[in-house]
Amino acid sequence: MEISSSSLFDDFNWSETDFMGAFSGNRKRTVSGFEEDSSSVMEFLSAILAVDGNLKMSGEEPLVGLNGGNEIGGKREQIDLGHVDLSGFVDSRPIKRVRFDEDATTTTSDESRGGGGATQRRVWVKSRSKAWWEQVDSPFFPDSEFKKGFGMSKATFNMICDELESAVTKKDTMLRSAIPVRQRVAVCIWRLATGEALREVSKRFGLGISTCHKLVLEVSTAIRTILMPKFLKWPDEQKMMEVTKKFESISGIPNVSGAMYTSHIPIIAPKVNVGSYFNKRHTERNRKPSYTVTVQGVVDPNGIFTDISVGWPGSLSDDQVLEKSSFYQGASRGGLLRGSWIVGNSGHALRDWLLVPYTNNGLSWSQHAYNEKVEAIQTIAKESFSRMKARWRCLQKRTEMKLQDLPLVIGACCILHNICEMRNDELDYETENAGFFDDEMIEENPVRSVIAMRTRDQLAQKLLHHDHAGTWSFL
Repeated sequence: MEISSSSLFDDFNWSETDFMGAFSGNRKRTVSGFEEDSSSVMEFLSAILAVDGNLKMSGEEPLVGLNGGNEIGGKREQIDLGHVDLSGFVDSRPIKRVRFDEDATTTTSDESRGGGGATQRRVWVKSRSKAWWEQVDSPFFPDSEFKKGFGMSKATFNMICDELESAVTKKDTMLRSAIPVRQRVAVCIWRLATGEALREVSKRFGLGISTCHKLVLEVSTAIRTILMPKFLKWPDEQKMMEVTKKFESISGIPNVSGAMYTSHIPIIAPKVNVGSYFNKRHTERNRKPSYTVTVQGVVDPNGIFTDISVGWPGSLSDDQVLEKSSFYQGASRGGLLRGSWIVGNSGHALRDWLLVPYTNNGLSWSQHAYNEKVEAIQTIAKESFSRMKARWRCLQKRTEMKLQDLPLVIGACCILHNICEMRNDELDYETENAGFFDDEMIEENPVRSVIAMRTRDQLAQKLLHHDHAGTWSFL
């Protein structure tokens, strides 16, 4: 094999044998007509530099390229280096390599950055199919099928996308196009509605696993920031009058502003403070160690949340969770409830503003009648939590989500629940036998106010004598 270039190597010719001799050091080599026996590689390099100097004196500009040849006179000529190892004659520092295959996405480099070069830069991007999402997002996709997967109708989904567009929109970059708003919102809602693992969500939407996790948190944050002030708030004075009237028509108990209930969300055992999240009641019932966080909610007669407190450890009782919530502070000062009642369960203590059922044995007729009315109001809160867990199935099973991210995601589920309830976006699947119940623990000190105890006794007598006892149809 002979390596030559008419314009570059006129005075620098060698045969394959002589070329290899330059590396072995035990053969004669001929360079520009002189012979010399040497084992030094440095002389070989000196000869190359000498030729380079002659070319510069003659006005020619050699462009030596180990990566593809020389460009001379506007023509690029390929130099075949054969099997010769030139690693000792070039920079031995590691070279960044770019993967070129069918899955590579090509983007311009020098020109797109303002340079004048024509070199192209290729960035390796894994090819993922978005066919499933494109089919679901099609206007021809059935609304009933959409609701089964996303827990809401297309109309509700479109409204949420419009509300969140300003907060979740991202700009395109030189490397890739931004994920559309609808796809961003869909990833979050699908994850909440199905509880699917991030790996499966990634395959469905054609996105990376870490990208899907990031989108769930980003969209949940936008829901809390933008939608919560509109769809989860304490009623104003006019709305409160409607709430109390409807509660009275249901139970006969006047001046009730909300029904309170505390539910538990299963989690994986945390690495720190694991004993605080251990749920003894669920462990005894399920016969395996259970760890939970709590969700305390106050609902109106329509089952819409007006206040929530999320994330307290599952080892706490319902009354302990209440005392740690900001709702307790506002209600105790009196400014929040404005003289109205909240109806709790047997896990709460009787307070000046909180009505709870009688828990002692041997109830009288009036006490039994009162308990029935309280249970009617409590049922509204229990059914609301049951619908929420049925709609957002991520709340039914343990999740791999970090403990510090859970309050954000659970809060987003409560807000989305309100949106669907307000828009009468009913579920198409049954929730009656779903088993979403929590074990109530009777409070050890059920009475915290003597005045509240007397008021409850008077209310029980009034309900009995006004013929409200035993009546279940109040509309």
